[in-house]
Amino acid sequence: MRQISSAFRARLDAGATTLCACWRVVRRDGVVQGFTDHDVDIVFDGVTYSAASGLDGSGFETDLGFAVGGAEAAGALSSASITERDLLNGAWDGARVEIWRVDWAAPEHRVLMQSGVVGEVRRDGARFVAELRSLAHALDQERGRLFGAHCDADLGDVRCRFALSASPFVHETVVAGYGDLGVRAPLPRVADGFYANGRITFVSGANAGASHTVRAHRDGVLTLWTAPTLAPASGDRIRIHAGCDKTFATCRDTFRNIGNFRGFPHLPGNDELFAPALSGPQLDGGSLFR
Repeated sequence: MRQISSAFRARLDAGATTLCACWRVVRRDGVVQGFTDHDVDIVFDGVTYSAASGLDGSGFETDLGFAVGGAEAAGALSSASITERDLLNGAWDGARVEIWRVDWAAPEHRVLMQSGVVGEVRRDGARFVAELRSLAHALDQERGRLFGAHCDADLGDVRCRFALSASPFVHETVVAGYGDLGVRAPLPRVADGFYANGRITFVSGANAGASHTVRAHRDGVLTLWTAPTLAPASGDRIRIHAGCDKTFATCRDTFRNIGNFRGFPHLPGNDELFAPALSGPQLDGGSLFR
């Protein structure tokens, strides 16, 4: 239940029409931005809610039970704090959003209406539309571990424990050319595919700060899954992280990290379960791999 102060309730009961909506956005990089549909800026809790943002929001739908509610926020790229580059580079993806109803004549009178996160962000002509998901969306996400043949850790994280600290596993270089999702750059002398499934991060240039997943690595060319917002220019600095296909063989042979492998490569699959029953010493309850 929303808590409304007695003073705010008195203003509402008096038929006050000085209400507006304010959106507080906390991006995953820690940047806090505020927007309002009022015609002047509003300040409270140390955040300035910009009136010149061109942002407008739909009503937030809420259902009983655990259904995921949602809304949309749409606007033109008319605010210096909402840039096409940030939207396309995913800076807003997963951002936390608070929607407030505020008395603009006295901002100390306000109530939090909804909280959620930014989901899909899409372009609509010269405008953008951001999907807002309620906090219940977290209940639809997979939790815990899955038992599978492949490793479920990410290369270099606290469960993998592999130290991504030196070349060729982390390599900084410059772009030598770009075309058709392929980035050419001077690379260490490693086998083709070494950087497949890895990431490149632009350190300088028009795409600075953006990261992209490497789809393929062959003959010194890194092919990306998605195109950078702007075409990289020769001389742009990039940082490349090695990739991992999460197989037992790659962990053992490429990274020498088999002690931290988080998969179950010897777990029988459906082919074993549905195969005809056989007899013999190999089915004595012992290991099939020793």
